[in-house]
Amino acid sequence: MSTDVKTKESVNIVWHQHHVEKQQRAQQKNQKPCLLWFTGLSGAGKSTVAGALENRLVELGYHTYLLDGDNVRHGLCRDLGFSTQDRRENIRRIGEVANLMVDSGLIVLSAFISPHREERQMVRELVGKDEFFEVYVDTALAECEKRDPKGLYKKARAGEIRQFTGIDSEYQVPLQPEIHLNAGEQTVSESVELCIQVLLRHKIIS
Repeated sequence: MSTDVKTKESVNIVWHQHHVEKQQRAQQKNQKPCLLWFTGLSGAGKSTVAGALENRLVELGYHTYLLDGDNVRHGLCRDLGFSTQDRRENIRRIGEVANLMVDSGLIVLSAFISPHREERQMVRELVGKDEFFEVYVDTALAECEKRDPKGLYKKARAGEIRQFTGIDSEYQVPLQPEIHLNAGEQTVSESVELCIQVLLRHKIIS
């Protein structure tokens, strides 16, 4: 097989349009596919709320999949570190996988710090604005440090972890998230209910 040495892509790669389309897959599941992108500081409660929301959706009979930051780094992104370039590639890969899952007709939930607006916008453009819901899990840094479930803030403060988001690396707050959860004040149940109401309003579920 000949390849074009000027690019990373083979000139022989062609996109195949399948007979079964996303709309058919979604209709079969009686739902509208979308990606709920949970973002926030480490310890903000992203995985907790996303997991509780998935449980609720499954109880209601919907088809879902939850992509979690730590889990993805055990497999799909195990070769990546935490440099700026690797973090961007981590989000790019997750976005591509999530997009495939949305195409399959699923309601996809993802829980990643994803600190930069540019990277979150990259995923939004990939999935499509009508099917991408940015969920900002807003918890104060002091509360996240107090929780510190993995002991990461303690290590970051001690200088054992460099470029840690919220300490010596910037977290860019979402400017217009579709869902804003005041996770430091709301209970998990209240956060889940707010998400459900937004999904109902946008006719993702009925």
